Amino acid sequence: MVKAREILEEFMSGVGQLAKMDGPFIDKFMALDGAAGTGNGAIPDKTKELIALGIGINKQCKYCICVHTRGAYQAGATRAEIMAAAEVAIAMGGGPTVAYSAAVVAAAMDEFEHDFD
Repeated sequence: MVKAREILEEFMSGVGQLAKMDGPFIDKFMALDGAAGTGNGAIPDKTKELIALGIGINKQCKYCICVHTRGAYQAGATRAEIMAAAEVAIAMGGGPTVAYSAAVVAAAMDEFEHDFD
């Protein structure tokens, strides 16, 4: 069984370890991520999170799936919107994408759905 919160915590721990090894690099990456991410630009934050989720699914990145599923919920996405984004990514990625991501996407939706109620 996939444990989405553990995947999220593992990701955050890994980023913390990288920051200890090379803080300036992580600071620059986070600045780039922030510039492209939430709070600015012509695309709403929710849409950005759904796009990021779709890319994470297509790239078969369990960390991206968990981070951006939670981020999509935080930005106000519904379960149906998250599923629609996942479906587009799966359609573009084909069989390997659905085989890899189905369990992770479902677990992440279940785990984070009520974090921001």
